[in-house]
Amino acid sequence: MVNGKEMAVYFARPVLQMILKQPFTVANVEGQFDVYATVAGGGLSGQAGAVKHGISKALQLYEPALRGALKAAGFLTRDSRVVERKKYGKPKARRSFQFSKR
Repeated sequence: MVNGKEMAVYFARPVLQMILKQPFTVANVEGQFDVYATVAGGGLSGQAGAVKHGISKALQLYEPALRGALKAAGFLTRDSRVVERKKYGKPKARRSFQFSKR
């Protein structure tokens, strides 16, 4: 369940559903767990990646022996990029107002 809906309804594309099932496949625990996730912000692809990361962290906490397999697959790496803050005197973070010579 994702945001109160079935996974197949919320993530309609098969690619996104495959992304969510990857941690279970790598850990060989398919069909053994029920997942209730809440995600907000970003797009569907980013949300699918976030849920995959959360599932991987939960599996690792449940069974520490699975850490090696999940880490080797790259499921425990967090993408730390965030939106840059807006600077004063500028309309956005880096964009400047249009320059006028005359």
